[in-house]
Amino acid sequence: MKLENFRQSISMMPRRYKQLILVAFDVVTLTFAVWLSYLLRFGSFFIPNSEQSLLMIAAPLIGVPVFIRFGLYRAVIRYLPDRAIWTMMQAVTISVILWVCLAFLTLMTGAAGVPRAIPFLYWVLSIALICGSRFAAKWLLWSPLREKIMARQCLIFGAGDAGRQLANALRAQNEVFVAGFIDDDKSLQGMDILGIRVYNSSQIETVIDNFGINEMIVTTSSLSGIQRRRLIGRLKSLDVKVRILPAISDLTAGKYLVSHLRDIDIDDLLGRSPVPADPILLDKTVENRVILVTGAGGSIGSELCRTIVKLAPAKLVIFDLNEHSIYQLQRELMSVSDCLIVPVLGSISDAPLIRTVLAEHKVENVYHCAAYKHVPLVEENVVEGARNNVIGTDVLAGLSREAGVRNFVLISSDKAVRPSNVMGATKRWAELIVRHNGNEASKHGTGQVFASVRFGNVIGSSGSVVPLFREQIASGGPLTVTHDDMTRYFMSVREAAELIIQAGALSEGGDILLLEMGEAVRIRDLAENMVLLAGLSVKDISNPEGDIEIITVGIRDGEKLHEELFYDPTGVSPTKHSKILRAKRSINSVDHLPGAVAELRQLIAQQDADAVRKLLFEGASA
Repeated sequence: MKLENFRQSISMMPRRYKQLILVAFDVVTLTFAVWLSYLLRFGSFFIPNSEQSLLMIAAPLIGVPVFIRFGLYRAVIRYLPDRAIWTMMQAVTISVILWVCLAFLTLMTGAAGVPRAIPFLYWVLSIALICGSRFAAKWLLWSPLREKIMARQCLIFGAGDAGRQLANALRAQNEVFVAGFIDDDKSLQGMDILGIRVYNSSQIETVIDNFGINEMIVTTSSLSGIQRRRLIGRLKSLDVKVRILPAISDLTAGKYLVSHLRDIDIDDLLGRSPVPADPILLDKTVENRVILVTGAGGSIGSELCRTIVKLAPAKLVIFDLNEHSIYQLQRELMSVSDCLIVPVLGSISDAPLIRTVLAEHKVENVYHCAAYKHVPLVEENVVEGARNNVIGTDVLAGLSREAGVRNFVLISSDKAVRPSNVMGATKRWAELIVRHNGNEASKHGTGQVFASVRFGNVIGSSGSVVPLFREQIASGGPLTVTHDDMTRYFMSVREAAELIIQAGALSEGGDILLLEMGEAVRIRDLAENMVLLAGLSVKDISNPEGDIEIITVGIRDGEKLHEELFYDPTGVSPTKHSKILRAKRSINSVDHLPGAVAELRQLIAQQDADAVRKLLFEGASA
């Protein structure tokens, strides 16, 4: 019981006091080691003369600064890794060499000074006493906690407020050893914060190796999405788990405890930094309005509905062809909101149904998410892709204008820019149709707003590569990548939904709004990172014993190596929202569009796939 109390008192002692005790111990130990060396050399009790006494005093005066330089007083004894013995041996060896140099420079050699055997004895005794004392203290004082504590040793990326709070919380729990902070702020590097050393990010691998780190905790404010992705890439070859501390704003709002951590996920690897939604823009076109969402059962449509019901609409009409998805969505929305939810089953190309829905519910806003998005499938089903994506948009947009809908927002795609596949071409036609209806509304002064919102891939949406990779990982691989250099833009579905609503509020009618997607993500890097996030390793030439192999299968018909968000990047202008841009209006007329759509209808009725394909690409060049 007394030993436990002693352990507890030592554990609760301030770190500076512990360091002073170590320094005092080393001063006594090194002095004693020199005296003991003389005793062993002469084989009898030894009383030093004045010169020898000065050399004994010089031993700790030389040794302690060397020990400080080697970090012997920064290491926490109870977390001391076994490999630290090599650092201690190096420090002792250098201190002995410097001491011997001093002895020779002062001519203190010979029988009356320093016999030649003394340096060797001093070196052996110093190593035994310095190394032995530290490991003995580790075993004696903290052996009951050893297995539990040594299992988790971490680094904290970011020495800001969130990182410091986390370090304090982890210390209080007494379960995790915080070996250091990683921060690129040069004013902090080399400093001790809360007794924890701050290292440069270039030293990550060295610190991980020296301390046996098995966990990296990242504060969300310290790294952008791009930097997180690059950090994961650096840690691929190391057995280190990366976790995320929630944003400090969430901590202060009481959403999490400061010690709450979550595993890093796909959203954290996106090449962009999410911006909080503007509540004014969100409410502007939704509150107290009747909203229609087509394709509501899909990933984007359903998330859009979840966002809309939180903004107090008068009514939400959820429209989809899929019976099961619309049923599930209705149940979910009704459980979280008092808003009136009206499910409608049907196709957007069914004009009588669309006309009835718009009139019966007096719809004020339309968010058009319904579309076939899977590139290879649409490539194989040209006629149906054109019917749904083009004719369906023409029916919905035209009838919405006739019914007096106030805001119409088309969810478009980066594949609509210089399209190389049928899906992209149909999306470009849809953009032109919306633009045409916006022009017509402006001519007649109705005040109606028709806009397209264009963005890249949404994590987990239909046609996205992420669900495919997850499925392939679950089945043990391999992961299939079409090309090693292929890149795509990604954003989270929640942010996409919020930005779509805000973009609709910023539209001036007939224009195309672009969601800023950050840096394009290399698909192979995404695949490798997903394997690592699953707790597995990539099997390749450098790691033949890995868990999951990634193979290149070649680019499919209609796929681009790199997608674009703009036809003309120089013609893009900012809006009130930092993540929403406005594309320059095209000078090309779309007056020919009604005739082109009528021709497309005839070709679809004839099931002439080749002619439909040809017309789609001709029309998409407008």
